[in-house]
Amino acid sequence: MLTALAALGVAGVTAIGAVVSAVVGRRQPRRQSRRDDFTTVTARQDKEIERLDKRISQQDARILGQSSAITYLSTGYRSLLVFVRAAGLQPPPAPPIPDEAKPFLHDIGV
Repeated sequence: MLTALAALGVAGVTAIGAVVSAVVGRRQPRRQSRRDDFTTVTARQDKEIERLDKRISQQDARILGQSSAITYLSTGYRSLLVFVRAAGLQPPPAPPIPDEAKPFLHDIGV
């Protein structure tokens, strides 16, 4: 009878070990469960690219507006100089151009 109980105990431990081994074997590693799906990453990148394209187009519009404003002011300044000289007066000397602005003023003849 003792042998039968021992055999029953060994069989129980073996069954529990088999269940534990099956559960552990079917479990995915932590890195695999945390890894992103390719379509998710692609969708996220597409969304980010669209956001950046929108920002670039906004900045292009802003730069175009600033360029138009600078051109308008430059034209107004030149026409004012022409008017003052036509009136026989001498315009005041222009203030010195800052070093930061010089690379951007080469195309307007300054």
